[in-house]
Amino acid sequence: MDSLPKTRYARAADGSHVAYQVTGDGPLDLLLLPIGLVPVDAAWEEPALARFLRRLGSFARVIRFDYLGFGLSDRGADPPTLERFSEDALTVLDAVGSARAAVLALNENGLAAIVLAASRPDRVSSIALINCFARVLRAPDYPWGVGPDELDHAVEDFVDPEGAGTNYDYLALGAPTVAQDPAFRDWWERAGNRGAGPSMARCYLHVTMESDVRAVLPAISVPALVVHRIDDAVTPVAHSRYLAAHIPGARLLELPGRDDLMWLGDADTLLDEVEEFLTGIRRGPQADSVLATVLYTDIVDSTRQASALGDRAWTERLDAHDAMVRRQLERFRGREVKTLGDGFLTMFDGPARAIQCGCAIRDGARQLGIDIRVGLHTGEVELRGTDIAGTTVNIGARVVSLADAGEVLVSRTVTDLVAGSGITFADRDEHELKGVPGTWRLFAVAE
Repeated sequence: MDSLPKTRYARAADGSHVAYQVTGDGPLDLLLLPIGLVPVDAAWEEPALARFLRRLGSFARVIRFDYLGFGLSDRGADPPTLERFSEDALTVLDAVGSARAAVLALNENGLAAIVLAASRPDRVSSIALINCFARVLRAPDYPWGVGPDELDHAVEDFVDPEGAGTNYDYLALGAPTVAQDPAFRDWWERAGNRGAGPSMARCYLHVTMESDVRAVLPAISVPALVVHRIDDAVTPVAHSRYLAAHIPGARLLELPGRDDLMWLGDADTLLDEVEEFLTGIRRGPQADSVLATVLYTDIVDSTRQASALGDRAWTERLDAHDAMVRRQLERFRGREVKTLGDGFLTMFDGPARAIQCGCAIRDGARQLGIDIRVGLHTGEVELRGTDIAGTTVNIGARVVSLADAGEVLVSRTVTDLVAGSGITFADRDEHELKGVPGTWRLFAVAE
């Protein structure tokens, strides 16, 4: 996997330090305002978001930062306000030597982007607002907002979902394409916890959800693109229609989709539009691939095992199996791509750790009374949001299908890459892999 960008710090006027990262080498400076409470470093841990950022970096120098008081930035001396958020942005632009930048904002941070663009057109060349709003609260002349009580409940559920006692689930509404993905939910919770504690999270949400920038909209003089997914259940499209109607010369683009988070769903179409707006060119998505080791696991003869145990006992054992696999993935720094009925598809940036993890998963399954097989192959994989694809993935699937119960089977490519590691193998001869040209020599990891 690509090396992560270095986090640097810009000194604000009060001496506090604003954390920021710069990626990409395009000719355009693009200031991406914070994504909710996700710290700048945590963004790279979510595959679809990392892909989104790399695509932005293919046509721009992308500048990202954490507001003072949040993420990796200092706590700051002043309470959060839209004005201070704008000042933090200018502090970072000064630090990276950017005289003027385009601004891209998502959801609630569209408010700070609007204030920045209206007050400092000398520093903002254009503005792109994705699923944004001018205010959240309902008013007689703003009927698509929410009531104060509804907003308070949503804030408390977002900050403390276990203690609020209501049923608001942001991911179920705002990220339906990944809402049932345990790995995404785990990342979302970890990132939010690292971004702010409960008190600061409440301050941030109340500032952004109770502000009203409608009076500022006519003062925006830079080109503006307003994008909204039509079926967004968290932020109704009427919000963006209002923005586009009141920002002089703004272009409104309504796209199909339900995800409130811009990097989910059909992110490529959204990025195509943003790229064309900012650069005048629409290139389409570039190939996004990395060298990785794919590891498949598969429960052997699961139907027989389930029949012998009974449905309830088998379900409990499967839950224990899944939890064990995820613990081992965390231990060996692997990534769960998805579950596949009776097993997992995972990926690693190092083949030796992948083998060690495969052996640990096999041993853990044995302790649970479950027989599994494991298959590994290393090669270039294509990143498709949270999923992966390509010949390497297909070969990995064929390898695991040829493994015996309790066996960790690998391709010759894997053995060549771990030479000198001390891992030993037993030759399992040449095999034809369905749908893959030629023959492939496979090896079992010695126990």
